[in-house]
Amino acid sequence: MEAKFEYFDHEADIGIIGYGKTLEEAFEQGAKAMFNIMADINTIEHKKKVKISVRALDVETLFVEWLNSLLAQKDIENLLFSEFNVKIEKKENMFVLEGEAIGEKINYEKHCVDVEVKAATYSQLKIEKINSFYKVQCVVDV
Repeated sequence: MEAKFEYFDHEADIGIIGYGKTLEEAFEQGAKAMFNIMADINTIEHKKKVKISVRALDVETLFVEWLNSLLAQKDIENLLFSEFNVKIEKKENMFVLEGEAIGEKINYEKHCVDVEVKAATYSQLKIEKINSFYKVQCVVDV
């Protein structure tokens, strides 16, 4: 299996899934899944990097915090992201994520933004290791 993202059905919102050989890679794929809902990530150029730092008591909460921090930066900086780099460490009793999101300013003619993701939620939140792969998932509010 290779790193990838996909979706799952949900009554009103959209479920996202990220897969990776490492937990970090799965978090990166989950972010790609979320931004691909808003615009085709293949049309987003790598022009600007934004640093993201979040911490949480468990990796499930860390995933939601990561996604919501990305959405906040999207709104603050008026950016769409298509590439992500994540490093996760456990420091004392906290999980700490240091990452970056790479993208460009939103251009509504170029990016065809159809759906607005409002937030990542704790609904159907799950992180598991299946054989040698990590799977992260949650529902995003659209």
